[in-house]
Amino acid sequence: MKTLVVFDFDHTVVDDNSDTWVIKCLPDQALPDSLKNSYRKGYWTEFMGRVMNYIGDQEVSPNSVRSVMETIPFTAGMTELLTFISEHKSAVDCIVISDSNTIFIDWILHAAGVQSAVDRVFTNPAEFDERGRMAVHCYHSHDCTRCPVNLCKKTVLEVYLSEQSKGGVEYQRMFYVGDGGNDLCPTSCLRGHDVVMPRKGYTLEKLLAKLEGQEDKTSSLRARVIAWSSGSEILEELKASMQSS
Repeated sequence: MKTLVVFDFDHTVVDDNSDTWVIKCLPDQALPDSLKNSYRKGYWTEFMGRVMNYIGDQEVSPNSVRSVMETIPFTAGMTELLTFISEHKSAVDCIVISDSNTIFIDWILHAAGVQSAVDRVFTNPAEFDERGRMAVHCYHSHDCTRCPVNLCKKTVLEVYLSEQSKGGVEYQRMFYVGDGGNDLCPTSCLRGHDVVMPRKGYTLEKLLAKLEGQEDKTSSLRARVIAWSSGSEILEELKASMQSS
């Protein structure tokens, strides 16, 4: 039986937000106020579509966008962690569930040479049109009232685990690594011997602390919670788990 590691991407694998990092490709590295103020809560992907359209209007080429995206910093220890995972694929499956987009994540993982660690990426589809403008689409529609309209990470994880089970793959242990509010919903998929790893000082850690503080946890949080600040701490937990299994 294998181990599954599930990563968020922004502020987890990389130490910034890829969707805001892209603004660095603009000549003045800023969006006009009218565009910035057009964001509606829960509709980030729709907003990013307008951002990428604006970037295209400024005649920033896809290659220029890529060059900027490839400079986004990885969180400390993450490349080492992903390299370890890529060297132990017989024992570890690894997926990314992110509210970024397919193009950004693909570029960033390939630039760092760690793409072989990741088996599947579940994120908003994106493509460039014939004019060199990047369009971003919602990943799916769902009925979860807690999550952004374009992505419920719990639904994604449930479908993935179901598909794997039908293919004969069951996981001895799962690690969920994230930082944000939209990483709380999928933690309810985890079992008592699984581990949720929130980044120290970020929203997910605070939300999990509230759940842990409730006398009646019901079934919303069964997994162990281990906070982290670098990929090396996650790697230690992963190695220890693999050695004990």
